[in-house]
Amino acid sequence: MARTAVSYSNLVPNGGLAAPAGTTIDATLVTNGVVIENVDPERTLLRVTNSAASAKNVTVRTGSGTQSWMAGQGDLTVQLAANTGHQFIGPFTSARFQQTGSKLYVDFEAGTTGTITVFKLPKAY
Repeated sequence: MARTAVSYSNLVPNGGLAAPAGTTIDATLVTNGVVIENVDPERTLLRVTNSAASAKNVTVRTGSGTQSWMAGQGDLTVQLAANTGHQFIGPFTSARFQQTGSKLYVDFEAGTTGTITVFKLPKAY
């Protein structure tokens, strides 16, 4: 099945951003995973909540193709505590995580519920 595309919420330089609600992690996201298109890994930050009654893992997949020369380091798996408020994951190294076609893949352990929000960090001035 095709991964579900999740869009960026851009953080505002020298300003503020009201906390976005995020994308609900449901059975479709758990089964198919998430794709972030046109990714800038070094400026990408994930906010993931786990509303399940037990701890669950979220996995950022290593990249494929010649741009991912550090892919041999493997996936990044982060355990989310049960009923957690939220956890931030990232930014990421493009040489390890960027998929062919400028994508980032995120997967969830079976039974994960909650939300995912993808933030894009602004460039430094």
